[in-house]
Amino acid sequence: MLDRIGAQHVHIGIFDQDGMFRVKRVARSKAEKLGRGGYPFCDVLYNWDSAEKTYGGGDYTDVPAQLFPETLRAWPFEGEQAICIADYAMPFGERSARNQLIRQIEKAAEMGFSVHSAFEFEFNVLDENASSLREGGFDKPKHYALGNKTYSLETLANEHSLLDGLVDMMERLGIGLDALHTELGPGCLEVPLTHAQGVKAADDAALFKNFAKTYFRRNGLTACFMSKLNENLSGQSGHLHVSLRSLKDKSAAFVDPDDADGLSRTARHFIGGLVALMPEMLALCSHTVNAYRRMVPGMWAPTSASWGIQNRTVAARVMNDSPDATRVEFRVPSADTNPHVALAMCLGAGLWGIENEVDPGPPASGDQYVLQPSPESRFPSDLGMAADRLNESRIARALFGDVFIDSFVRARRHEYASFLRHVSTWERERYLEVV
Repeated sequence: MLDRIGAQHVHIGIFDQDGMFRVKRVARSKAEKLGRGGYPFCDVLYNWDSAEKTYGGGDYTDVPAQLFPETLRAWPFEGEQAICIADYAMPFGERSARNQLIRQIEKAAEMGFSVHSAFEFEFNVLDENASSLREGGFDKPKHYALGNKTYSLETLANEHSLLDGLVDMMERLGIGLDALHTELGPGCLEVPLTHAQGVKAADDAALFKNFAKTYFRRNGLTACFMSKLNENLSGQSGHLHVSLRSLKDKSAAFVDPDDADGLSRTARHFIGGLVALMPEMLALCSHTVNAYRRMVPGMWAPTSASWGIQNRTVAARVMNDSPDATRVEFRVPSADTNPHVALAMCLGAGLWGIENEVDPGPPASGDQYVLQPSPESRFPSDLGMAADRLNESRIARALFGDVFIDSFVRARRHEYASFLRHVSTWERERYLEVV
């Protein structure tokens, strides 16, 4: 594979808890050696937060990791280089969302299914670089393409060179883009990725985010995948499309042509598990404080567990316009989601639903945003509450193990505690002269 790519150096990377690709560049000979003998990497990735502040304690030692040669891809920038995904080996690797996802994919195979999925991301392009953001204190960043509209011909025409460069770079990485169009708000883009089988779909999504940020920075701009950049803009989604196929005959497992909605019992039970477990496992796909700014009424985001046929106001939307492409669109994740965690959660819940033949009830109709959800279907309203619900979930612990859930909950509680200590501009403007 390295011969085909012509790489003399390899960027070996591990995804941390927030989905950042933490990379070391090594010479080809060393990469080949590490591929044979293992790859020691510091355990700090599970002992620090998104701001690289440690919270776990310990001596931050190197622990065993492994390279996955099948993930080799060409480095999309200058030089004869490649990238390769690695991850922590067991037992420390129990903490890894990617390892957990692989287990769920293996479980699906044991049940007779292959897993096919794709993410679509909305994100803002800002007319800022690292220096200007810091000089402005990250307050009121300037937007790129100020006159942008949803599905804008003008933006695509005016910015074609920049956007063509993004597409070309992703193609060099082996990441397919199903489409590219503008979305609501200045500098807002949406990119649905081409579906892929197994763990590759989450790898593609995580690499897309990391390399898109790098690409725009190389062009003096900033790609922002925050769920909610400010209160005046719509939220940015990271919707996940999932389907299963039979390993026996490759047929679409979610399809039954004799059903009124074209859905098989497998599909309904998958949806049933996802809907039932969403509220208690929400922190897995909504793991930032900012993600909960989007899940409020009026933000084109679900606030409770629900499902429907072609209904964009539900949490799990069935797309059944083409039988062979019938799938579930999980509309809860934001653009800031960690793709490996989100897919592991969705797949784990869905397979649990199939195993337990969970009935999702009738599909919702009408605008779910204006309805009062039932108490059991309502989502936790902030990351702290979501972390507590996840910590108490016996099913989540059965699906992913105590080591993973304990590690993830500890990280989310630390993130939420950091937020609670922060005093915002809104608070000063509201209370400084009044109270």
